[in-house]
Amino acid sequence: MGSPAALTVFDALVFLAVAIPFALLVRHRHAIPALPDTRDAGPPAALSVVIPARDEGATIGRAVASLLSQDYPKLEVIAVDDRSTDSTAEQLREIARSDGRLAVISVTELPPGWLGKNHALSIGAARASGAWLLFSDADVVFAPRMLARAVAYAEREGLDHLTIAPLLVARGLLLRGFVAFFAYAFVALWGAYLANDPKSRRGVGIGAFNLMRREAYEAIGGMRPLSLRPDDDIRLGRRLRAFGFRQRVVNGRDALSVEWYASLGGALSGLEKSLYASAEYRPTDAALVIAFLLATMVWPFAGFVILAGVDRVLLGSAAALLLIGLAETYRQAMGPLGTGALVTIALLPFSALCFAYALARSAVLAERRGVSWRGTLYPLSLLRSQSGLEGSPRADRATGRGNAL
Repeated sequence: MGSPAALTVFDALVFLAVAIPFALLVRHRHAIPALPDTRDAGPPAALSVVIPARDEGATIGRAVASLLSQDYPKLEVIAVDDRSTDSTAEQLREIARSDGRLAVISVTELPPGWLGKNHALSIGAARASGAWLLFSDADVVFAPRMLARAVAYAEREGLDHLTIAPLLVARGLLLRGFVAFFAYAFVALWGAYLANDPKSRRGVGIGAFNLMRREAYEAIGGMRPLSLRPDDDIRLGRRLRAFGFRQRVVNGRDALSVEWYASLGGALSGLEKSLYASAEYRPTDAALVIAFLLATMVWPFAGFVILAGVDRVLLGSAAALLLIGLAETYRQAMGPLGTGALVTIALLPFSALCFAYALARSAVLAERRGVSWRGTLYPLSLLRSQSGLEGSPRADRATGRGNAL
């Protein structure tokens, strides 16, 4: 017995919703190049690296050591200890005593209207003296000569902003599957590669590595217009692009690495603060994203098993395209496609369900009590005051945002 015509039409739409991003991914498969080993054409410009840290005692030492071991003559590292209660501050002060390139700023109180990390980035940037500013995280490990390569590349290409996708280290099968899906969604569904298209207005920022010229950072008003954005890294990139600054995203698998979360449960909890922000705190937008994920990432696999005829062909084709696309983004973000990687990729529908759950959880918790981040609870009405605008000189003049803030 055949499937109802309405279901077949739905399955055809599902196939198109999968096939179109896949075709674009194939077309733009080289759009995010690897960071080249560019050599300095002359004396490198002064670089200031700002690292916000709150209770990062387990990772901060290795991260800062990888920065201070860089062969970069005009380097300063500014670590901002944001009210840590563990050994973060002690480790930073000990390193600073032996290496004058590290400056440590201690935050004892969070001012109103700020998220802790955003405030730490802001005061770190204010202390910085370099012509280039790099915002990174306290768990990012830099390969030797990475900073010299990045700055030389940015200057050679005439960039105002360079963001680099790191090697994503994930331990455990379920977590690797989830991280692989996240990378696929970022590249194939959200279209991060469009940031390298001069005709596109898509802007991208990655928290592990946001390098920008000081004048570009100051022109967008610094971090103040983003003071309440949990997704500060990507919003910073989008704001720089909206202001017309020249931007590029590259693959830095051989240049820097980060262990995003220690477990799948940690990832689901950690995304609580930011996923609903990506939907601009709008329940309808969050519901639409969840419905899209279920229809295009889960249903093709389930429908292929329980249906027959044309529907099975449509859904089986969609499932195959999903797995091929995920395999490609896995190879770029996480490493070679060995047997373990193939098993991880096969977890795609489960990983998509986890992402849908994380978004739903983020939305429900925010609507019920606001957003809790780093020990502070932020009312949803306050966070919504900075949602809905990408930011541009025109928008800032209209809303009173920007340097005046």
